[in-house]
Amino acid sequence: MEKKTARKQINKLLAIDSVSGFAIGGAAWVALLAARGFSTIEIGVLESIFHIVSMICEIPSGVIADVFGRRRAMIAGRSMVIVSSLIMVFSKDFFTVALAIAFSALSYNLASGTREALAYDSLKEAGIEREYDKFASNDLMLYQIFGSVGTLMAGVALLLGYKRANMIDAVVGAITVAIALTLADVRTDLQSKTSVSMRFRQVVKESFTFIRDSRKARMIIIFNACIGAVDVLVLFFMQARLPEVGLKKLWLGPALFLMGIGAAAGAKAAEYFAGKIYKKTGILSALGVGLSFGLAFSGNCYLMIIGGFIGAFSDNLLQVRTDVLLNTMIPSDQRATLMSVNSFTFSIIMIVLSPLFGLFFS
Repeated sequence: MEKKTARKQINKLLAIDSVSGFAIGGAAWVALLAARGFSTIEIGVLESIFHIVSMICEIPSGVIADVFGRRRAMIAGRSMVIVSSLIMVFSKDFFTVALAIAFSALSYNLASGTREALAYDSLKEAGIEREYDKFASNDLMLYQIFGSVGTLMAGVALLLGYKRANMIDAVVGAITVAIALTLADVRTDLQSKTSVSMRFRQVVKESFTFIRDSRKARMIIIFNACIGAVDVLVLFFMQARLPEVGLKKLWLGPALFLMGIGAAAGAKAAEYFAGKIYKKTGILSALGVGLSFGLAFSGNCYLMIIGGFIGAFSDNLLQVRTDVLLNTMIPSDQRATLMSVNSFTFSIIMIVLSPLFGLFFS
């Protein structure tokens, strides 16, 4: 792949994540379901369904991307957004909403690991893999910025109603599918094998061997997942805590937007930490997330918002550095699968820590 083609590929991947931020129905799905009369218990069960499907499908989706090609996996993932949105538009009861949620989780799974693998191997094939640092930083920054804009537009989604809001999501999904169709796939040694079953066996076997034999990779994945889970849970419970300590409900959206900007800033700052010792970045990030956790109990809404900003900054700083480091360690043939292991580990730790944080913040 030529350098020019590889850089165009990177811009297309960035465009997909940027456009995805305008899916306002997905950003406000809890509020939209509540407005339709769904109970908090039902919404909680639907959230659980999302995480269960995500956990089950995370690693298999990475295997699919490695076996059948990252471009196909990206197209399939963006198509799942359209399917999920349309099911939600025509949903009548809990079970059809649950089906839409399941397809939404699958869309995340098919992109997770696949996007990073396609970006890194495109740049590697062109001989400019050093530019992956910039991609990882910009990609997460844009995702956070446009995701925060989507959160700010939650009120617009409620005014439009769930049908129109989810139709907008379907259109957004169609635009991203159109972009994904223009992507070029990267050929790996695995793709030269004609037998699909042989590809599956090789990916599963060699991925397991890599994780088993690479203690450093295991420790990096677990550490990053722990820091990320703590930050996400602090921000999640802070949404409920901020109004309790005096923040007016009108200002909750802007406060969450500010924290989202902190996450975007952390992702961008990671670009300037390229070449720094990972351990030092890890310590700095752990201290930042620890400070965020402590300030969440301060009882002062302003300190809590500052803490949320610092925590989000620190988490994304580490996430980008982890992404870059793991990609330099992982073989191309199993890249999507092994990057999915990173996301799978995060889900497991989230499941373990969620009830504990619920107890802390109760």
